[in-house]
Formats: sequence, C-alpha cells, structure tokens
Amino acid sequence: MRLFWRKGYENTTVHDLTEEMGITAPSLYAAFGDKEQLYLEAIGHYRDGPGEYADSILESTGTAFEAVRTLLIETCKVTTDPETPSGCLLVNSAVLSNVASPRIQQAVAECRQSAQDELTARIARGQREGDVPAHVDASTLARFYVTVLTGIAIQAREGLSCADMQAIIESAMMAWPSTRPATEGAAG
Repeated sequence: MRLFWRKGYENTTVHDLTEEMGITAPSLYAAFGDKEQLYLEAIGHYRDGPGEYADSILESTGTAFEAVRTLLIETCKVTTDPETPSGCLLVNSAVLSNVASPRIQQAVAECRQSAQDELTARIARGQREGDVPAHVDASTLARFYVTVLTGIAIQAREGLSCADMQAIIESAMMAWPSTRPATEGAAG
C-alpha cells in the first residue's frame, strides 16, 4: 500500500513490489493474481486504515460545519504525516497516472464517489438538524469541499505543511453558506 501510495500504480513495478515485500514474482502472482489485483486490495486496505478517519469524523462531530472543518484539518494532518507517504493514495495515483486499467479507474472513481456521497449525506443531515440552510444544494456543497480535500492532498504531496494550509482551510470554511439564500442579481 505504501509503495503504491508513494509512487502511484503505473510507476510501481512488480520488481518494486516483490523487493518491498521480500517475496518472488511467482509468490506475488500466486497470492494476488497480478499487480492490478494487489493495487485494488491496497485501495481497500487504505480506506479501512489510513483513510478511515473521515467516516468517524462525519458520524461523530457536532454540526455539519464542524464536521467539514474537522475533516479538512484531519486530512491536512494525515496527508502530511511524516510516518506515511505524503498526500493521499487515491489522489496520488490519479495525479501520477497516465492511463490506469479500467478496473482501477472504476475502483478509484467508486472511492471518490463514496466520499462525495458520505459528505453529501452529512450535509443533508445538517439540513434536517437545522445547522445547514435548507436552500443549500447538499451535493454541490459536498463537491466543493471534496475539491478542497483533493487540493489539500495535492498540496501535501508538493510539500506544503499543515501550518501553511491552515489559512486555506479557514478560507474554505468562509464559503460555508449563510442562513439567508443568495439573492438573484445585484441590487444597484
């Protein structure tokens, strides 16, 4: 997982994998079938391991605003953690990839859609609980913050520290919708 996280799917060779795992190529093929299947398993391991924090934040944090802000801050911490490769396994693979296999493209797209759906559901819950204005399109707001999360992962990969990204996070939270709907056109 860490090797794919660091190098991306296409840039990681079977030789890299066998060397990292201390096994032979025939053993890798016997255990996983091929590099693609191993990568798909690495994605699952990532979602259940280093990427798991998002689910618990969205479930347990107070208001939707607090949940999204906490998610941005924790994503910054996770993607800049010196104990792991920088960035996000899924974002890194997308950035480092030219053309991955259709199965990998589908798996990564499903992970991204799952994140989008979970954030949309949390914002919709905030609407039901009264802390997100009813006029807000939950899906659009979630997509905005998923875009910010992706940007945080890319910035982390490029070496930006969490402290440097704090202003970005605070700016992103300034986009949180107010309780008043936006007016049509500008008053002159």
